[in-house]
Amino acid sequence: MRLERAWLALREHQDYPPAVQSLLGEAVGAVVLLAATLKFNGTLTLQLQGKGLVNLLVAQCTHDFKVRGMANHDAAAHMEDSAGFRALVGDGQIVVTVEASDRASSYQGVVPISGETLSQCLEAYFLQSEQLPTRVALAATPGAVSGMLVQRIPGEGGTQVSDPAALESAWMKVDHAMLGLSAASLIEDDVEQRLVRMFGDDEVRVFSGHEVVHECRCSRERVANVLRSLGVEEVRSVIAEQGAVTVTCEFCQRPYRFDPIDAEQLFAEGAPKGSDAIN
Repeated sequence: MRLERAWLALREHQDYPPAVQSLLGEAVGAVVLLAATLKFNGTLTLQLQGKGLVNLLVAQCTHDFKVRGMANHDAAAHMEDSAGFRALVGDGQIVVTVEASDRASSYQGVVPISGETLSQCLEAYFLQSEQLPTRVALAATPGAVSGMLVQRIPGEGGTQVSDPAALESAWMKVDHAMLGLSAASLIEDDVEQRLVRMFGDDEVRVFSGHEVVHECRCSRERVANVLRSLGVEEVRSVIAEQGAVTVTCEFCQRPYRFDPIDAEQLFAEGAPKGSDAIN
Protein backbone atom coordinates (compact mmCIF):
# COMPACT_ATOMS: atom_id res chain seq x y z
CA MET A 1 0.00 0.00 0.00
CA ARG A 2 1.26 3.44 -0.94
CA LEU A 3 -0.65 6.71 -0.71
CA GLU A 4 0.42 10.08 -2.03
CA ARG A 5 -2.43 12.09 -3.60
CA ALA A 6 -5.05 10.63 -1.25
CA TRP A 7 -2.87 11.42 1.78
CA LEU A 8 -2.27 15.01 0.67
CA ALA A 9 -5.98 15.51 -0.09
CA LEU A 10 -6.98 14.10 3.30
CA ARG A 11 -4.81 16.72 5.03
CA GLU A 12 -5.78 19.66 2.83
CA HIS A 13 -7.68 21.44 5.61
CA GLN A 14 -5.94 19.79 8.57
CA ASP A 15 -3.08 21.15 10.67
CA TYR A 16 -1.73 18.55 13.06
CA PRO A 17 1.57 18.52 14.98
CA PRO A 18 4.14 16.35 13.13
CA ALA A 19 3.85 13.43 15.58
CA VAL A 20 0.05 13.36 15.36
CA GLN A 21 0.17 13.68 11.57
CA SER A 22 2.55 10.73 11.35
CA LEU A 23 0.32 8.58 13.57
CA LEU A 24 -2.76 9.50 11.54
CA GLY A 25 -0.90 8.58 8.35
CA GLU A 26 0.00 5.17 9.74
CA ALA A 27 -3.61 4.61 10.80
CA VAL A 28 -4.95 5.56 7.37
CA GLY A 29 -2.42 3.23 5.77
CA ALA A 30 -3.38 0.48 8.18
CA VAL A 31 -7.10 0.76 7.48
CA VAL A 32 -6.44 0.46 3.73
CA LEU A 33 -4.45 -2.71 4.36
CA LEU A 34 -7.19 -4.10 6.61
CA ALA A 35 -9.89 -3.35 4.03
CA ALA A 36 -7.83 -5.11 1.38
CA THR A 37 -7.91 -8.34 3.38
CA LEU A 38 -11.74 -8.48 3.34
CA LYS A 39 -14.50 -9.07 0.82
CA PHE A 40 -17.35 -6.75 1.84
CA ASN A 41 -19.48 -3.83 0.75
CA GLY A 42 -19.40 -1.04 3.29
CA THR A 43 -16.95 0.79 5.54
CA LEU A 44 -14.13 -0.42 7.74
CA THR A 45 -13.22 1.84 10.67
CA LEU A 46 -10.06 1.73 12.77
CA GLN A 47 -10.46 3.65 16.01
CA LEU A 48 -7.85 4.36 18.68
CA GLN A 49 -9.25 5.48 22.02
CA GLY A 50 -6.47 6.45 24.40
CA LYS A 51 -5.58 8.46 27.47
CA GLY A 52 -2.50 10.10 26.05
CA LEU A 53 -1.96 13.26 24.03
CA VAL A 54 -4.24 11.83 21.32
CA ASN A 55 -7.49 10.75 22.95
CA LEU A 56 -9.27 9.72 19.75
CA LEU A 57 -8.12 8.80 16.26
CA VAL A 58 -10.42 7.48 13.55
CA ALA A 59 -9.46 6.19 10.10
CA GLN A 60 -12.00 4.81 7.62
CA CYS A 61 -11.79 2.98 4.31
CA THR A 62 -14.65 1.78 2.14
CA HIS A 63 -14.70 -1.44 0.13
CA ASP A 64 -13.82 0.62 -2.98
CA PHE A 65 -10.90 2.30 -1.19
CA LYS A 66 -12.17 5.75 -0.33
CA VAL A 67 -10.46 6.99 2.81
CA ARG A 68 -10.84 9.68 5.43
CA GLY A 69 -9.42 10.20 8.92
CA MET A 70 -9.16 12.53 11.90
CA ALA A 71 -7.43 12.84 15.27
CA ASN A 72 -8.36 14.69 18.46
CA HIS A 73 -5.32 15.77 20.45
CA ASP A 74 -4.47 17.96 23.41
CA ALA A 75 -3.67 21.24 21.68
CA ALA A 76 -2.49 22.83 24.91
CA ALA A 77 0.08 20.17 25.72
CA HIS A 78 3.72 20.45 24.66
CA MET A 79 4.32 17.76 22.08
CA GLU A 80 7.74 16.75 20.78
CA ASP A 81 7.92 16.16 17.02
CA SER A 82 9.43 12.76 17.81
CA ALA A 83 6.81 11.78 20.42
CA GLY A 84 6.42 8.01 20.43
CA PHE A 85 3.30 5.93 19.98
CA ARG A 86 2.68 5.24 23.66
CA ALA A 87 3.18 8.89 24.61
CA LEU A 88 0.62 9.83 22.00
CA VAL A 89 -2.09 7.30 22.83
CA GLY A 90 -1.28 6.06 26.34
CA ASP A 91 -3.48 3.27 27.69
CA GLY A 92 -6.67 2.54 25.84
CA GLN A 93 -8.15 0.31 23.18
CA ILE A 94 -8.25 -0.31 19.47
CA VAL A 95 -11.65 -0.87 17.88
CA VAL A 96 -12.03 -2.34 14.40
CA THR A 97 -15.56 -2.06 12.99
CA VAL A 98 -16.89 -3.38 9.69
CA GLU A 99 -20.23 -1.84 8.70
CA ALA A 100 -21.40 -3.89 5.74
CA SER A 101 -24.53 -3.80 3.63
CA ASP A 102 -24.80 -7.50 4.39
CA ARG A 103 -25.38 -7.62 8.15
CA ALA A 104 -23.81 -11.04 8.34
CA SER A 105 -20.53 -9.46 7.23
CA SER A 106 -20.66 -6.71 9.87
CA TYR A 107 -18.22 -7.07 12.72
CA GLN A 108 -16.59 -5.29 15.64
CA GLY A 109 -13.43 -6.29 17.46
CA VAL A 110 -11.96 -4.57 20.52
CA VAL A 111 -8.46 -5.15 21.89
CA PRO A 112 -6.33 -3.21 24.40
CA ILE A 113 -3.48 -1.05 23.16
CA SER A 114 -0.62 -3.39 23.99
CA GLY A 115 2.32 -2.56 21.72
CA GLU A 116 4.95 0.12 21.36
CA THR A 117 3.87 0.90 17.79
CA LEU A 118 0.62 0.83 15.85
CA SER A 119 2.03 -2.06 13.81
CA GLN A 120 2.58 -4.13 16.96
CA CYS A 121 -0.95 -3.37 18.15
CA LEU A 122 -2.43 -4.57 14.87
CA GLU A 123 -0.35 -7.73 14.97
CA ALA A 124 -1.71 -8.41 18.47
CA TYR A 125 -5.23 -7.66 17.22
CA PHE A 126 -5.01 -10.28 14.47
CA LEU A 127 -3.50 -12.85 16.81
CA GLN A 128 -6.08 -12.26 19.55
CA SER A 129 -9.21 -11.70 17.45
CA GLU A 130 -8.61 -13.95 14.47
CA GLN A 131 -5.72 -16.21 15.53
CA LEU A 132 -3.80 -15.18 12.41
CA PRO A 133 -0.01 -14.74 12.67
CA THR A 134 0.53 -11.36 11.02
CA ARG A 135 3.31 -8.90 10.38
CA VAL A 136 2.56 -5.24 9.69
CA ALA A 137 4.97 -2.48 8.63
CA LEU A 138 3.85 1.16 8.41
CA ALA A 139 5.56 4.45 7.63
CA ALA A 140 4.30 7.99 7.09
CA THR A 141 5.89 11.25 5.98
CA PRO A 142 4.22 14.55 5.00
CA GLY A 143 4.34 13.45 1.37
CA ALA A 144 3.56 9.73 1.46
CA VAL A 145 2.18 6.85 3.49
CA SER A 146 3.32 3.31 2.84
CA GLY A 147 2.64 -0.05 4.44
CA MET A 148 2.88 -3.79 4.07
CA LEU A 149 0.89 -6.61 5.65
CA VAL A 150 1.75 -10.31 5.54
CA GLN A 151 -0.43 -13.05 7.01
CA ARG A 152 -0.17 -16.78 7.40
CA ILE A 153 -3.52 -17.95 6.06
CA PRO A 154 -5.04 -20.99 7.84
CA GLY A 155 -4.95 -24.14 5.77
CA GLU A 156 -2.80 -22.74 2.97
CA GLY A 157 -0.21 -25.23 1.77
CA GLY A 158 -1.72 -28.06 3.75
CA THR A 159 -2.58 -30.13 0.70
CA GLN A 160 0.71 -29.38 -1.04
CA VAL A 161 3.19 -29.52 1.79
CA SER A 162 2.89 -32.37 4.26
CA ASP A 163 5.84 -31.31 6.40
CA PRO A 164 4.73 -28.93 9.19
CA ALA A 165 8.36 -27.99 9.74
CA ALA A 166 8.60 -26.77 6.14
CA LEU A 167 5.52 -24.60 6.61
CA GLU A 168 6.92 -23.17 9.82
CA SER A 169 10.26 -22.53 8.13
CA ALA A 170 8.53 -20.66 5.31
CA TRP A 171 6.70 -18.43 7.77
CA MET A 172 9.88 -17.75 9.75
CA LYS A 173 11.56 -16.69 6.51
CA VAL A 174 8.76 -14.20 5.82
CA ASP A 175 8.83 -13.04 9.43
CA HIS A 176 12.57 -12.37 9.23
CA ALA A 177 12.19 -10.42 5.98
CA MET A 178 9.48 -8.21 7.50
CA LEU A 179 11.53 -7.52 10.64
CA GLY A 180 14.35 -6.29 8.42
CA LEU A 181 12.13 -3.85 6.54
CA SER A 182 12.89 -0.25 7.51
CA ALA A 183 10.55 2.73 7.41
CA ALA A 184 12.83 4.39 4.87
CA SER A 185 12.60 1.36 2.57
CA LEU A 186 8.81 1.39 2.83
CA ILE A 187 8.67 5.01 1.73
CA GLU A 188 11.43 5.09 -0.86
CA ASP A 189 11.49 1.67 -2.55
CA ASP A 190 9.58 0.57 -5.61
CA VAL A 191 7.02 -1.94 -4.33
CA GLU A 192 7.67 -4.63 -6.94
CA GLN A 193 11.43 -4.42 -6.51
CA ARG A 194 11.01 -4.64 -2.74
CA LEU A 195 8.87 -7.78 -3.01
CA VAL A 196 11.39 -9.44 -5.30
CA ARG A 197 14.25 -8.50 -2.98
CA MET A 198 12.43 -9.80 0.10
CA PHE A 199 10.88 -12.94 -1.38
CA GLY A 200 12.79 -13.48 -4.61
CA ASP A 201 13.73 -17.06 -3.72
CA ASP A 202 10.06 -17.93 -4.02
CA GLU A 203 7.57 -17.27 -6.79
CA VAL A 204 6.51 -13.61 -6.65
CA ARG A 205 3.40 -12.48 -8.52
CA VAL A 206 2.34 -8.83 -8.40
CA PHE A 207 -1.33 -8.24 -9.15
CA SER A 208 -2.85 -5.07 -10.52
CA GLY A 209 -3.56 -2.46 -7.88
CA HIS A 210 -6.59 -0.47 -6.76
CA GLU A 211 -6.62 3.31 -6.70
CA VAL A 212 -7.14 4.84 -3.26
CA VAL A 213 -8.80 8.27 -3.07
CA HIS A 214 -9.74 10.63 -0.28
CA GLU A 215 -13.47 11.23 0.03
CA CYS A 216 -15.19 12.80 3.02
CA ARG A 217 -18.94 12.45 3.55
CA CYS A 218 -19.42 16.07 4.49
CA SER A 219 -21.17 18.51 2.16
CA ARG A 220 -22.75 21.95 2.33
CA GLU A 221 -26.18 20.33 2.02
CA ARG A 222 -25.58 18.09 5.02
CA VAL A 223 -24.38 21.04 7.08
CA ALA A 224 -27.47 22.99 6.01
CA ASN A 225 -29.70 20.19 7.27
CA VAL A 226 -27.85 20.20 10.60
CA LEU A 227 -28.48 23.93 10.96
CA ARG A 228 -32.16 23.48 10.07
CA SER A 229 -32.43 20.90 12.83
CA LEU A 230 -31.15 23.49 15.33
CA GLY A 231 -34.03 25.82 14.46
CA VAL A 232 -34.28 29.33 13.14
CA GLU A 233 -33.99 31.07 16.52
CA GLU A 234 -30.78 29.25 17.45
CA VAL A 235 -29.18 30.02 14.09
CA ARG A 236 -30.24 33.68 14.24
CA SER A 237 -28.75 34.02 17.72
CA VAL A 238 -25.38 32.78 16.44
CA ILE A 239 -25.61 35.16 13.48
CA ALA A 240 -26.33 38.07 15.83
CA GLU A 241 -23.34 37.20 18.00
CA GLN A 242 -20.77 36.20 15.37
CA GLY A 243 -22.03 37.65 12.10
CA ALA A 244 -22.09 34.22 10.42
CA VAL A 245 -22.40 30.53 11.20
CA THR A 246 -19.36 28.41 10.44
CA VAL A 247 -19.45 24.63 10.82
CA THR A 248 -16.21 22.69 10.43
CA CYS A 249 -16.21 19.01 9.46
CA GLU A 250 -14.52 17.00 12.21
CA PHE A 251 -12.91 14.67 9.68
CA CYS A 252 -11.49 16.87 6.95
CA GLN A 253 -11.57 20.21 8.81
CA ARG A 254 -13.29 21.85 5.84
CA PRO A 255 -15.21 24.94 7.01
CA TYR A 256 -18.74 25.66 5.78
CA ARG A 257 -19.72 29.31 6.29
CA PHE A 258 -23.30 30.63 6.19
CA ASP A 259 -23.71 34.42 6.21
CA PRO A 260 -27.01 36.08 7.28
CA ILE A 261 -28.51 35.75 3.80
CA ASP A 262 -27.49 32.09 3.53
CA ALA A 263 -28.92 31.41 6.99
CA GLU A 264 -32.30 32.98 6.20
CA GLN A 265 -32.53 30.99 2.99
CA LEU A 266 -32.20 27.78 5.03
CA PHE A 267 -35.60 28.46 6.57
CA ALA A 268 -37.29 30.10 3.59
CA GLU A 269 -40.50 28.48 2.41
CA GLY A 270 -39.72 25.76 -0.09
CA ALA A 271 -36.14 25.26 1.14
CA PRO A 272 -35.14 21.59 0.80
CA LYS A 273 -35.21 19.59 4.00
CA GLY A 274 -33.69 16.28 4.92
CA SER A 275 -32.36 14.16 7.73
CA ASP A 276 -28.73 14.00 6.67
CA ALA A 277 -26.11 14.94 9.21
CA ILE A 278 -22.36 15.10 9.46
CA ASN A 279 -21.24 11.70 10.63
